[in-house]
Amino acid sequence: MSAPDTASHALPYWRLSSFYFFYFAVVGTLMPFWGLYLQSLSFSAQEIGIVSAIMMATRIVAPSLWGWLGDRTGKRLAIIRLGSFLACLCFLIIFFTEDFWPIALAVAAYSFFWNAVLAQFEVISLGYLGNQPHRYSRIRLWGSVGFVLVVAGLGWLFDWLSIRYLPFVAIGFLVCIWLSHFTIREQPLPHVPPSKGDLWRVLKQPAVIAFLLSSCLLQVSHGAYYTFYSVYLESLDYSRSAIGILWALGVVAEVLIFIIMPRWFEWLSLRRIMIFTLVVTVVRWWLIGCYADSLTVLLIAQLLHAFSFGSAHAVAIELIRRFFSGSVHGQGQALYSAASFGLGGALGAFISGMVWGASPVLAFAISAFAAALALWLVWRYLHMVEL
Repeated sequence: MSAPDTASHALPYWRLSSFYFFYFAVVGTLMPFWGLYLQSLSFSAQEIGIVSAIMMATRIVAPSLWGWLGDRTGKRLAIIRLGSFLACLCFLIIFFTEDFWPIALAVAAYSFFWNAVLAQFEVISLGYLGNQPHRYSRIRLWGSVGFVLVVAGLGWLFDWLSIRYLPFVAIGFLVCIWLSHFTIREQPLPHVPPSKGDLWRVLKQPAVIAFLLSSCLLQVSHGAYYTFYSVYLESLDYSRSAIGILWALGVVAEVLIFIIMPRWFEWLSLRRIMIFTLVVTVVRWWLIGCYADSLTVLLIAQLLHAFSFGSAHAVAIELIRRFFSGSVHGQGQALYSAASFGLGGALGAFISGMVWGASPVLAFAISAFAAALALWLVWRYLHMVEL
């Protein structure tokens, strides 16, 4: 795919894209296989859920702290470089322990610094895009490409090698992320320090509150999927290569939706896209929870990842741009990350860990219910987004 035309010759398309590629290569290493790695260390379902929840919970506080610091100083790249370097150092602890509490503490420290990275880089990317924010999805899709290549490759590899090699792969990609930042300059936008009133005026709007709550619930609904999907499929005798291909298929669908999202934004309101997305998400969790023994159903359910994550994330980024403009953009990105991937992700991982031993079907039923609540919030309170 060639880089899209842009009015500004300064747009570092491939350098921005390389960050997303390596960042989501790490996600493609840990998200599908982390539960299997912890299971190989004899962790229980509750312990796997707790460690995964800790990884998510750091995003409740960390993105807001880093977002505030980025908005105050305007030195977003310096924050990203420091955060990614310290994340590498903290992750190294994983190589020296197999016990629950040391791993939990290492994950907490790693995640705290890791969460300095993505939200601030989103602001830099949109800063380069200027008055063409619809091109964001064309850059972000390279993160999905990185995820697909890594998860498919590792699924095949771990059919032949022990899952214990997982940390070596992850640290390699973490180092690549740290190095990739040195090819980017600070975003070419004037720095405007935010005031307390700016953020409060945005947060008082009912539509903004509904957006953040629905984003939280959407990630709660992903808890069982992100934490136990691979464990679930392995218990049903799917090979790790098949598991990797299924994860990859979902993200291929996500790539395709990112490509066409600019057209959807021209034709449909954000509210209508989000309502359709959440309906599909409810159906997806029902299919996985009840019919995972059918490969055909799983293939269909994975294609629906285009909506449960792809279109949902693209709409969220556009809503953040509209709601949190100017001096509070970084804090808006951080709040979205904290509410969704932080609080929502942590609750989803913890709840699924608590109920997984009793019934995987119950865990996915809870996922469907959370997505249905998010659907109601969007339908009830985001009507003004159609304007």
